[in-house]
Amino acid sequence: MFEKDLLKGKVVLITGGGTGLGRSMAEKFLSLGARIAIASRREEVLAQAAAEMGGEGREVFYTACDVRDSQQVASMIDAVERHYGAIDVLVNNAAGNFASPTEKLSPRAVDAVLNIVLHGTFYATLEVGKRWIEQGRGGTMLNIVTTYASTGSGYVVPSAAAKAGVLALTRSLAVEWAPHGIRQAAIAPGLFPTDGAWSRLAPTPELSAKLVNRVPLGRVGDKEELTNLAAYLISDYASFVNGEVITIDGGEWLKGAGQFNDLAEITPQEWEELAALTRKGK
Repeated sequence: MFEKDLLKGKVVLITGGGTGLGRSMAEKFLSLGARIAIASRREEVLAQAAAEMGGEGREVFYTACDVRDSQQVASMIDAVERHYGAIDVLVNNAAGNFASPTEKLSPRAVDAVLNIVLHGTFYATLEVGKRWIEQGRGGTMLNIVTTYASTGSGYVVPSAAAKAGVLALTRSLAVEWAPHGIRQAAIAPGLFPTDGAWSRLAPTPELSAKLVNRVPLGRVGDKEELTNLAAYLISDYASFVNGEVITIDGGEWLKGAGQFNDLAEITPQEWEELAALTRKGK
């Protein structure tokens, strides 16, 4: 569905780009002509990913960075600009999460999530945004949030709070920075299993099945479904999409939001019995 050179000439920086959905997005963008910079804390992982994705005219630059450190973020942006000359797209993908009863969390555990998801996203956004404004150039920022950034969710409360902050950042800057030609967008994925996230959030087959059963389409997402959406949102075809969050979750959050959606578990016989009781009620 995409033109071969849809992203030709665009320099795309992806935080958390060495593994998981970040790497999947990098591979997709490369196939559409983009030049890619990936960053994360583990340089050896970045080097391997860059080597595997690069070649055949595909350019992948990598630089180690802990997004929790604003100075490292500034150095990361310096390195990418030295290599490519400029940045056209920032994808804030770096994240951390785990499931736990909230009362069992320590302040350090809370910080472990907030510092990556909220502070790291803010640091990268601020550093790139300031430079774009100073340089008099526009650009696109794509933030990866979650469906529960809007609804909240028990047992992943630090992540919910942090992602809600990122969503507010997306919508706020969509207005404030639009006059500078800087566009904001966000994706709220549902279940897209990756080795890292899945091992922390659904470590048993029983829990994994329970999560999948919440999805009306009855399956998890395929990474290409998400990367297709991301490619569109950072392309010029989406140039009038600003401040919007696109949910891609097979209808999961809608099922959870509907007060009577759990009635799907009622058998046909039980429905007949309920209908009879309803008629008597009249």
